[in-house]
Amino acid sequence: MHLDLNLLTALDALLDERSVSAAADRLHLSQPAMSRTLSRIRRATGDQILVRTGRSMLPTPYAEQIRDEVHQLVTRAQAVLSPTAEVDPAALERTFTLQCNDVIADALLPRLAAELTDSAPGVRLRFLGEADTTVDELRRGHVDLQVTDAAPRHADTRSTTVLTDTLAVVGHHDLPHDPSTWEGFASLPHVVISRRGRVHDRVDDLLDAQHLRRRVAFTVPTLALALRTVAAHHLITVVPRLLTGHALPAPLRGYPLPGPAPAVPAVLAWHARHDRDSAHRWLRTLITDTLAAVTRAPGAAGTAPVPEPMG
Repeated sequence: MHLDLNLLTALDALLDERSVSAAADRLHLSQPAMSRTLSRIRRATGDQILVRTGRSMLPTPYAEQIRDEVHQLVTRAQAVLSPTAEVDPAALERTFTLQCNDVIADALLPRLAAELTDSAPGVRLRFLGEADTTVDELRRGHVDLQVTDAAPRHADTRSTTVLTDTLAVVGHHDLPHDPSTWEGFASLPHVVISRRGRVHDRVDDLLDAQHLRRRVAFTVPTLALALRTVAAHHLITVVPRLLTGHALPAPLRGYPLPGPAPAVPAVLAWHARHDRDSAHRWLRTLITDTLAAVTRAPGAAGTAPVPEPMG
């Protein structure tokens, strides 16, 4: 029997997306072409694979049963066929998509811009903000690399911790209360940074242990907005210390947290299908080295008069 292994790639996308149109977009095919491919898969397997229910499509029991196995087969095939030769950055022509929050992007972009413009002019980087959902963009193939604060959940996703930061408080030089004490920290109005609009985070867990609560005056999606808001009045915000020290405007300074500063890892993650991709490995190394250099740069601990290093 002649088998078209391209059907496995299409089947993997269909089972992941549960949508013919979304799978077509993912594989850069037209919707009619993907519909024809689904028909071929149905004939090959003797199963409907996806069944329309209202406006959505649901996988059949057989499709659910084979989903992980199909994904593993596709991942292994991509790894086998990936190039293993050393990459020449100067000759590389490729677009990479990196997903991270604005703090990581602010630390990476200026340094990567200087490096890539000189040594890899054919490389294009697309930066995406953190997603509003928990959809696994790496597994779907929409993103090449992610930098988050947690290791990925799936066994076919690889990761390494490229930086470990700690939390610090940022506010005016002349705050009415000292935020380096628990009472002062809790009494000042807070600006919370959250892409998804959350008002409760690990800081509230620290306050709970002290039987204290804070007042969240503003929730904003980016560090830049948080710093502008804090600079306008006697508010405070909690930020990664190493990654934001260089970004503090003149009216602001850093303060230590009242208690031990929790570790905040920066985890670089990618899908297993890129393990042997030499260009991908080159970019992973470049990002790792760049973030390591951020922690060694003058001013990484914050602007004066910052207290003694925390942690």
